Amino acid sequence: MTGIVDCNSFYCSCERLFLPHLDDKPVVVLSNNDGCIISRSDEAKTLGVEMAGPYFLAKPFIEKHGVATFSSNYNLYGDLSWRVMETLRMILGKENVEVYSVDEAFLNLDEFAEKDLQQVSLNIRETVELWTGIKVSVGVAPTKVLSKVANHLAKKNKLATNCVVVLDTKEKIHKALQDTPIGEVWGVGRQYAQKLIEMNAIFTAYDLTKKTEEWAQKNLGGVVGIRLLKELKGEPANEMKDELVVKKMIASTRMFGSPVKNIGDIKEAVATYTARAAEKLRRQRSAASIISVFVVPKEQSHNTHFRHGPTVSSYVTLPLATSATNELIKPAVKLVDKLYEQGRIYKKAGVMLSGIVPDATIQGNMFVSETTNSNRFLMSMLDNVNFAMRDDMIKFAASGTTRNWKMRQELRSPRYTTRWN
Repeated sequence: MTGIVDCNSFYCSCERLFLPHLDDKPVVVLSNNDGCIISRSDEAKTLGVEMAGPYFLAKPFIEKHGVATFSSNYNLYGDLSWRVMETLRMILGKENVEVYSVDEAFLNLDEFAEKDLQQVSLNIRETVELWTGIKVSVGVAPTKVLSKVANHLAKKNKLATNCVVVLDTKEKIHKALQDTPIGEVWGVGRQYAQKLIEMNAIFTAYDLTKKTEEWAQKNLGGVVGIRLLKELKGEPANEMKDELVVKKMIASTRMFGSPVKNIGDIKEAVATYTARAAEKLRRQRSAASIISVFVVPKEQSHNTHFRHGPTVSSYVTLPLATSATNELIKPAVKLVDKLYEQGRIYKKAGVMLSGIVPDATIQGNMFVSETTNSNRFLMSMLDNVNFAMRDDMIKFAASGTTRNWKMRQELRSPRYTTRWN
């Protein structure tokens, strides 16, 4: 049997953890630059606060109903996510936990008897809540897709289910599939669900199980559709996967806090994002041979309303793979010169590192000074200082000092678990 643990309104739960007076109160969390609503507590949903809606439109309604509002606090969310996943690993063993996202993890529960799964799931839920303070829901079923169905029902009816649903019989599975709208099936998506409803009269997950594999291959994306159909019918087709430790591509992108016109500001932002990406690269002991930079302009229409323009990007292949920040910043900043257009207003920029290889495979160069070959030791010292002192205590001058383009986080809570101050 396969289980899934899903944190309830995760970002909102993280904010409530250190502000217990907000328990049972409406809470929302905003996206980068306080742009859109990306997490809502159950109370905010009941009030009618829309998911992914622009904050400036919802603000009057939110203030009227006293909804607590927070900017994204990714340091806090990342640390609490790690605590939740580490708790699951301690309960079940590392080999039985597959981290799927920041707030979800699949569990291999084959070692437990089916008659014990309800109590085991309750114990997992209570232990996670006791050790971390984060409330979770648990769904258990024969396959990953069915466990997601079980979890959806557990979250939908928290009081009735005690946040745990176990689908261990054919009768329970059929009832659950009949109660699950097609748009809530993992892997279908809301837009495609509408097509299935209009073209094939498929309204629920149970309706989909009546289709053949040939139909799924033609209408549900080939092999992926066949796997989805098999899993809905109780046939495991998605195995547990090991956590991806070494990434094949590393990116660092951000929206600017306010529109940017000056090429100097864009270069500072790109240099800063390059430094972030380089830190991630060194953390997995890798080096990159390709660096890509992109910028996103704002375009002005005739009615004076702005919209995003097309992404403009370029890349360069480095002569030697590297993880040294200074060796990556230089080509990244040069790419900005190629992409920038005088007079345009820019909303976003980003850096992507690819062509990633193990750092241990990079040889030293006998034709350069010893200092240059020692760059990796310099980077290690820089990372250690910045990790200990935080806030980019040591940075390259190209990253700037004022950073007027920085992302807005006007409503961010303290980083309770990672900063003493």
